[in-house]
Amino acid sequence: MTGQKIKPEDFIAGTVLLLDKPLYWTSFDVVKKIKALLRHRLKIKKIKVGHAGTLDPLASGLLIICTGKKTKEIETYQNQKKEYTGTFFIGASTPSYDLETEPDEFFTADHINIELIQKASEKFSGEIDQVPPLFSAKKIEGERAYFHARRGDSTILKSNKINIYHFEITKFELPEADFRIVCSKGTYIRALARDFGKELCSGAYLKALRRTAIGDFSVDNAWSIDDLENFFEKQNID
Repeated sequence: MTGQKIKPEDFIAGTVLLLDKPLYWTSFDVVKKIKALLRHRLKIKKIKVGHAGTLDPLASGLLIICTGKKTKEIETYQNQKKEYTGTFFIGASTPSYDLETEPDEFFTADHINIELIQKASEKFSGEIDQVPPLFSAKKIEGERAYFHARRGDSTILKSNKINIYHFEITKFELPEADFRIVCSKGTYIRALARDFGKELCSGAYLKALRRTAIGDFSVDNAWSIDDLENFFEKQNID
C-alpha cells in the first residue's frame, strides 16, 4: 500500500495485510482496529475482516489479516507452516503452560546441561502426538476448554497429530532456553514447553513467544499497528 492512494473498493474486493501483533492484544483486538480504520478513514460501513490464525495475548508477531472477498482464502493461510521464536523457562510449570497463570510447581534443574537440552529437542521432530492445553479454545461438549480450566476441572483433551519441521535451541543459560521452531497448523508451543520440561525430567513453561513467519510471509514485512494507523491518517480519501 505504501505510496498508493487507498480506495475503499480495494478493501471490499479483498486485501491481505501483514500485521505485527503487539503483546497483550488479542487477535480479535487487531481485527477490530482494522475495522475501525476502514470505517472512519475509508467510510466503509460494513466489510468482512478476519485473521488467519490466532495468536495468544502473551505472544507477539505475524498476524495475517484478510478483508472483503479475501476472507475466503483465510483457511489457505491457516494451513501453512508457522515459524516461532521464544523462550522456555526451565525448572517450573504453570497450569496454562505460560505466564497467563502463576507458577505452581517447581522442579530441580541442577542435572540439566546443553547436551541434555539438545538431546531433548531432538525428541520433538517430525510427526508427533500432542495433547492441547486445557487453557485453550478447544471445545469440550460445545464449551471452550478454558472454561473447564478456570473451574478447576481435571479434563484431559484428546491428542492431535502435529508436525515439527525444525526445532532448534538457539541459546541456553539456565533457567532459560531460547528456541526457533517451524511447525504445522494446530501446534501449541505452550504444550511443547510442557512436554519439553518432562523430557528433561524437570518442568518448563513458555516465558515468551513471537511468530516470525507464516508460509512465505515474514513479520519483517509486517505493519506495526502505529505505522498502519499513521498511514491511514495521511490519506486523502475522496
